[in-house]
Amino acid sequence: MCHNLLVLQIMFFQITRSEEEMIKFMYGLNAIWSICGRDVIGAFDLSPFTVIYDLGGCAGGLAQECISLYPNSTVTIYDLPKVVQVAKERFVPSEERRITFHEGDFFKDPIPEADLYILARILHDWADDKCMQLLTKIHKACKPGGGVLLVETLLNEDKTGPLETQLYSMNMLVQAEGKERTPAEYSKLLAAAGFREIQVKKTGKLYDAILG
Repeated sequence: MCHNLLVLQIMFFQITRSEEEMIKFMYGLNAIWSICGRDVIGAFDLSPFTVIYDLGGCAGGLAQECISLYPNSTVTIYDLPKVVQVAKERFVPSEERRITFHEGDFFKDPIPEADLYILARILHDWADDKCMQLLTKIHKACKPGGGVLLVETLLNEDKTGPLETQLYSMNMLVQAEGKERTPAEYSKLLAAAGFREIQVKKTGKLYDAILG
């Protein structure tokens, strides 16, 4: 799984160059969510949140897990136009009415109001200032009483491990401007953006969950 995730992360930075690589990445990411998705979506009781936006939701694997676990919810996948087009054509059945799509760049374009926003494997792509920009924008769009769910692989607080997470962090530094973070570092970003009642859940799997 460690090797496969590193390959996926490298492929992510190639999707603007090759549609074939993008599709491979999307299939791979859906495979990961088929293994880890229910653990992070079920880490907290998300049933009060019925209108959900999955920012950077890609092929919809996590959205599928979400509507499966919370059948009263609807999930909108917010992603770049070319990603949305492929997701519609190859990954999300047209008859699935609980999953919809929104084309856009969530850094540049408006973010619609929702009860809950999911950021899965998003913030680790970016430096702290970009994370703050996005989280602050989400906080302003969020309905009163709403929240944000972060799904990331977490470093130990003393950053001594886990080894796999340290390797992912090195890859992010090489490939982009991001890094993996500790629970305290993510909690600090959420609090600075205005979120409260921040909770962290370790799943024992590849990804963990933080709810603000």
